[in-house]
Amino acid sequence: MREPAPFHAALAEGPDGGHAVWIRAADDVRLRAVIWPEGKKGTVLILPGRSESAEKYGRTAADLADLGFASVSLDWRGQGLADRLLPAAMQGHVGRFRDYQLDLQALVEMVGRLHLAKPLFLLAHSMGGCIAFRALVEGLDVKAAVLTAPMWGIRIQPAVRPFVGALAASARIPKFGQRLAPGTTLECYAATVAFEQNHLTSDADMFAYLQRQVRQVPELGLGGPSLHWAAEALRECRVIRSLPAPKVPTVTFLGTREQIVDSKAIHTRMRRWPGSRLEVIEGAQHELLMESLAVRRRLFDTLEEHFKASA
Repeated sequence: MREPAPFHAALAEGPDGGHAVWIRAADDVRLRAVIWPEGKKGTVLILPGRSESAEKYGRTAADLADLGFASVSLDWRGQGLADRLLPAAMQGHVGRFRDYQLDLQALVEMVGRLHLAKPLFLLAHSMGGCIAFRALVEGLDVKAAVLTAPMWGIRIQPAVRPFVGALAASARIPKFGQRLAPGTTLECYAATVAFEQNHLTSDADMFAYLQRQVRQVPELGLGGPSLHWAAEALRECRVIRSLPAPKVPTVTFLGTREQIVDSKAIHTRMRRWPGSRLEVIEGAQHELLMESLAVRRRLFDTLEEHFKASA
């Protein structure tokens, strides 16, 4: 029996029928899955980025529903309403970056039990794109994928770069590894930064949508990551650079004003991914799914065409 979980439908602004359930990863970490079940063309797995909750993708689910797709998303361990992993609940953390694969496996197994529309497709953002890459290499059964600003490298401030090696080494020390990564705080970025200074989106309405969620329900938000999370993420990015390209046809989107992930790593990987392509969008920032209407139309028109051709 599925156990209902809290879901803030009014803040998500998703399609009718959206609801949440608790699911368990193989290591017994409790996660929250959100399901928007209506759609006959297939089901899209929406994989969020770091610090995000599933509510953030309500409008994305509505856009997918307009195209005829059902969708599901989740709160990764350590964020949203999933189990938090440190006493300081607003601090991001993970034991091993590979643990996120257990979360994705639990989501896919849930989709199988629900008998949602087939085939399955993938839409992943930022950290979700990093998790997705390994999953695709290891055989995730989806027909096609769309990635937005995938975290295949992290943009590091010049002042911090000389110390990255030392910080990564010290992150292996349990107590030290639980400290906040340099330059971060326990405050949720979207809840505290002004629109004019934000590095997420150039669309004021979409920024207000993000800000409204984490201000009205603070437990949906997350602050900075632990040193250990940062070290694990950088290690996973190095592994990804050495992995072969997945065989799943993929379109990746990147904005020219990207300031969160490493754009160079995305360009490098996409040059080595036969059968897939990179779409660079002039003027767009990190949150391509929450950018201007023109950007979103281009993205979803491409997604529809890509999924249709791959199915």
